[in-house]
Amino acid sequence: MDNTNSLENHFEGSKGFKRDSVRTVMFASMIGTAIEFFDFYAYGTAAAAYFPKVFFPEVTPAIATILSLLTFGVAFIARPLGSFVFGHFGDKIGRKRTLVFSLLLMGISTVLIGVLPGYATLGLTSVILLCACRFVQGIGLGGEWSGAALVATENAPANKRALYGSFPELGAPLGFFLSNGLFFLLESFLTPAQMLSFGWRVPFLASSILVFVGFWVRERMQETPLFRLAQEKKEVTKSPLKVVFKTSWRQIIQGTFIVSVTYTLFYTLATWSLTYATTKLGFTNQEYLFMLMGSIIVFAILIVLSSSLADKWGRRRTLMTSSTALIVFAFLFPYLLQGQRNFVNVALFLVIGFVLMGIAFGPVGALLPELFSTKVRYSGSGIAYNLAAIVGAAFTPTIATWLADNWGIRSVGIYLGIMAIACLLSLITIKETKTVDFSK
Repeated sequence: MDNTNSLENHFEGSKGFKRDSVRTVMFASMIGTAIEFFDFYAYGTAAAAYFPKVFFPEVTPAIATILSLLTFGVAFIARPLGSFVFGHFGDKIGRKRTLVFSLLLMGISTVLIGVLPGYATLGLTSVILLCACRFVQGIGLGGEWSGAALVATENAPANKRALYGSFPELGAPLGFFLSNGLFFLLESFLTPAQMLSFGWRVPFLASSILVFVGFWVRERMQETPLFRLAQEKKEVTKSPLKVVFKTSWRQIIQGTFIVSVTYTLFYTLATWSLTYATTKLGFTNQEYLFMLMGSIIVFAILIVLSSSLADKWGRRRTLMTSSTALIVFAFLFPYLLQGQRNFVNVALFLVIGFVLMGIAFGPVGALLPELFSTKVRYSGSGIAYNLAAIVGAAFTPTIATWLADNWGIRSVGIYLGIMAIACLLSLITIKETKTVDFSK
């Protein structure tokens, strides 16, 4: 059982062991994930709509789109490397300092993408520089989510860990909404030629505002109570990566496949479907962005509701329910994406998809850290989360586009269904984590 009372007494009886306020914890943990999804969705939107012409103008439109979406996957390949580096220092020197540096690395590389010359200016060098910025961005992102989840859960009361763990998860719809909203406004006031010339750069440059705010908040927060407790007890490990692979490799594999389906679902809904709807179903980019913005509100609400439910029901039961529902959705959603400009069916596809995304994504903020002990929690949860990004998202838009073009849209549903089955099987192999002693 959770040793909550003794832990609370320890904090109350030890000077300097006070927790940050709920507002500080919420904002400090949410801002990084908001920037992550803002940056990634800005890149996904630009890669689908603008990068084929900016960086790959000398090949056919179909090949240009696939090559553009492949650059989208570069950051996901880099993320495990980032989780190794930041996980090591996060478990060795603390969550706070590590998170501040990962935020800056992520933010600087994103802004650089916004000022890169296109193919017309630098030729192939522009593509190489784009991939390099994307790779560095991925390294920074590799240390972000796990650190943010620990800031939230290691400051949480035991009976509200899943609810607190939803704070970084809420950054996803926030970043998504801000990115979509900015593209929507830009495309409302700029011509297609202006968007292709300079408009696509604005979101990447605007992310610097979020980075500045995030840096300001994180510089002022304290180290988490559980890490300070581990330091006081001299339980901080000098080689967290060695320890985590030796003692927790099963949990890494389980966590990877539990989270992978949320990535596959998100980028199927948000990136692949945007390309499919605007090229096959007759929607304009602006129309589809508007529908996405509406459905993302549902996503945010369900994150909070499912996390609260996970504090009552348990993480495993909640996530098994969502993964089972996802299997059904995977085989039914192709029927909603039929015909031309069918607003009702497409709205149903997005709303149902984001309801299930919220249920699947919310409790992960608590479950993944709970799979690991304090001394390797940053490393373990970060490695699992970022391996999930490769397995579930790195090439999802590319794979889904290729499947739809060659085997029809039902093959995209089968792809999502396989990922949901892998999640369900992984959940079957773990024990409920709601009552673990999080101080150990």
